[in-house]
Amino acid sequence: MADFAAARENMVESQVRTADVTDIRIHDALRDIPRERFVPPGKTYLAYADMEVEYAPGRWLLKPRDVAKLLQALRPMPGERALAISAPYAAAVLQAMGLAVTTIDAADPPPEGSFDLIVCEGAVGRVPAAWLAALATGGRLGVVERDGPVGKACLYLKAEDGVGRRELFDATPPVLAGLEAQHGFAF
Repeated sequence: MADFAAARENMVESQVRTADVTDIRIHDALRDIPRERFVPPGKTYLAYADMEVEYAPGRWLLKPRDVAKLLQALRPMPGERALAISAPYAAAVLQAMGLAVTTIDAADPPPEGSFDLIVCEGAVGRVPAAWLAALATGGRLGVVERDGPVGKACLYLKAEDGVGRRELFDATPPVLAGLEAQHGFAF
C-alpha cells in the first residue's frame, strides 16, 4: 500500500517549495488534502507525480507546482468567495484555507454573484468573458492560457475601470475541451 502522507510531504518539499511558493498556508493545505482522492482509483499512483493527471474525460488536475504557484499568485484570504472551475483539488485547498468555495465544470456558466477569486485547473485558449464578469471589483482570476505547445499561467485583476492581465509562468496543461483557442480567417 502506498504511503500517501509521505508522498504529500515529498510533493511539498520537492515540487512546491522549490518553485518559490512561500505561503505556509498553501504548504499546510497541500500537506493535509489527500490529492489521491481526486484521481480515479486506478491512477492514485500518479497523484503526486510532477505531471497533470486526468481525473475525468478531458479534465485534468494541474501539476502540484503549477496549482500551488497559481494559488499563491491569487493571494487567497479566509472568508473570501471563490469559484473553482473544473478545479476539484484547488477547491479543496482553498476550502482548507478558509474560503467559501463554489465549484462548477468549465462547460457550465458561472453562477450569479461576484467572486473574490476564480481559479481553473486546465488550460483555456482565452478566458471566457463570463468568467471575468463573475469577478467582484478587486477580484482575481488565475488560469493557464494556451494556444500552442506552451501556455502561460495568467493572473487577471478586476478594477473599477477594467480588467488587467499579467503573465506569471510557463505551464503546459491540456486545454479543456470546448475552450480551445478559436482561430478565424479575415478577408
